[in-house]
Amino acid sequence: MADPATYRPAPGTIPTEPGVYRFRDADGRVIYVGKAKSLRSRLSSYFQDVAGLHPRTARMVRAGASVEWTVVATEVEALQLEYAWIKEFDPRFNVKYRDDKSYPYLAVTLGETYPRALVMRGAKRKGTRYFGPYTHAWAIRETLDQLLRVFPMRTCSKGVFNRAAASGRPCLLGYIDKCSAPCVGRVTEEEHRAIADDFCDFMAGQTGKFVRRIEQEMRAASDELDFERAARLRDDLKALTTALEKSAVVLPDGTDADVFALAEDELEIAIQVFHVRGGRVRGQRGWVAEREAQQTGEIVEHLLQQVYGGEGGEGVPREVLVPVLPPDADAVAAWLGERRGSRVALRVPQRGDKRALMETVARNATQSLARHKVARAGDLTARGQALQDLQDALGLPHAPLRIECYDISHVQGTSTVGSMVVFEDGLPRKGEYRRFIIRGQDAADDTPVRQDDTAAMDEVLRRRFARGVAPTEPEAPTEGADPEQPAREQTRRFAYPPQLVVVDGGLPQVNAAQAVLTDLGITDVALVGLAKRLEEVWVPGEEYPLILPRTSQGLYLLQRVRDEAHRFAIAFHRQRRSKAMTASALDAVPGLGPTRAKALLAHFGSVRKIRAASPEDLTAVKGVGPALAASIAAELGTSPTEPAINLTTGEVLDEGETS
Repeated sequence: MADPATYRPAPGTIPTEPGVYRFRDADGRVIYVGKAKSLRSRLSSYFQDVAGLHPRTARMVRAGASVEWTVVATEVEALQLEYAWIKEFDPRFNVKYRDDKSYPYLAVTLGETYPRALVMRGAKRKGTRYFGPYTHAWAIRETLDQLLRVFPMRTCSKGVFNRAAASGRPCLLGYIDKCSAPCVGRVTEEEHRAIADDFCDFMAGQTGKFVRRIEQEMRAASDELDFERAARLRDDLKALTTALEKSAVVLPDGTDADVFALAEDELEIAIQVFHVRGGRVRGQRGWVAEREAQQTGEIVEHLLQQVYGGEGGEGVPREVLVPVLPPDADAVAAWLGERRGSRVALRVPQRGDKRALMETVARNATQSLARHKVARAGDLTARGQALQDLQDALGLPHAPLRIECYDISHVQGTSTVGSMVVFEDGLPRKGEYRRFIIRGQDAADDTPVRQDDTAAMDEVLRRRFARGVAPTEPEAPTEGADPEQPAREQTRRFAYPPQLVVVDGGLPQVNAAQAVLTDLGITDVALVGLAKRLEEVWVPGEEYPLILPRTSQGLYLLQRVRDEAHRFAIAFHRQRRSKAMTASALDAVPGLGPTRAKALLAHFGSVRKIRAASPEDLTAVKGVGPALAASIAAELGTSPTEPAINLTTGEVLDEGETS
């Protein structure tokens, strides 16, 4: 690895104009290509303190041995040159957005004498027009089967076509009128190409003219009493309608657009795009890539380069909807316009149908990232490698087969809760998850006090490991445990010691956790903290964190454990906060459940009127007997003028409101 200072350009030699730069390694290979509005500003950022760079960027500048640049006149030229160099040199430090699976396309081979429609995957070929991508190949075949009634174009291979031409007999599709049989001369080359062009126009979204044309021909045949032809046209119209129904209308104004959305974490990013043509979703596509130290706008810019850089002009729609505009939005829009041959609108939808569609695409991206994580976690080899990576990195005597992770959740110190999640052999054991209500009571007056994360972490770990030190005394069931399970069994399972404890946070949280373990005399449990900002692994007693490789299976497992603990804590916190915000004076009445409380409020209208009612009036409500009525009167009558308080803001509520 080279020291970046050894090849840093001399001060003042880097121009301030826009341009494209290349980093090369010691062997002269291009390892990274980038562009900038100001080359001096961008390149200077790479030669700052390496410790402050993103790990991926730090590895790149250390692997480099020289840097060179080319000045261009405009930002659009910089964008074009950057894309050309990335395609030419394939630099290993440039992120490549690869499909998370191989998507099938409906292809029409317009470059052949007699164009053919077929299902295709893989690299795109010159002279072929593509529609999609589709989620499944069978969806293409169903659509194609419906449309061949109206557009009877060739679908056979070259060998079948040549054999039919030699024998003078068409294939089965030719006999059932789902192919115009150009192999035996039923139609000329020009007529067959016209059929193929009409098919492409229909698939591109120009559906209305074909529907109207068939309707007119059907009416004309009916007026001429040619009912047999009218019936065939009716069936053709039904086939077109069936094909159109397979793609729902999402934009009623007939918009042609590609809608992009992102879902990302600290390590990876998932991208989804919906291809909308004529207001209908014609295809869907997705990628999963490694997360770079880039702003979301820069990710969008590089994504658009890769998506539209290698396709023909027909691949760029009139509108490109993105979650965040790239830094050089005007230059990117101009570049897209050059590829399309006309103006392209690049924007972020703010409201209406397009905004709703963007949210749908975003949900698909989130689910795609979750599926990718689950699939990766489910791989036995990857799990074994992850545990081995952790053992080697932390210097453990054995692989940490049981990992417990803790997280704290609160809003400004209120409704504070903690969570514990358990992973065994790299997989979650949800039956052993635990939730903690942070007590944090002041010893003087027994009133709850606000606590910071370290104090809450201290309490959670003491409550968990105290049972591991002295498990002989059964306790009440823990939050989240099975209430039907005997307390002794719960205690035994809860006290099962882990090999590794992970806390969500940096050095302060790790020190607080280590103080608890030391105080309880626990020395055989390893402890680390995972900080969110740069995914640093903090170890007690170390001044600097461990930096695991971004491709490390061990880092991925730690991240997944941390994310699961965070999700579990957030869900419990929201549950408790919701319960607190909807609390009512009726909740404190013994024996009064939510159903009868709702009936009382429906009958009297407010808690104040319930207070003013006599026990005899209360018994008029279905389900409220004399004993419960007396209990309600006794409980609510103690403070008849007590106002209702919003438990979150402390404001006095109007009569009939609940907090």
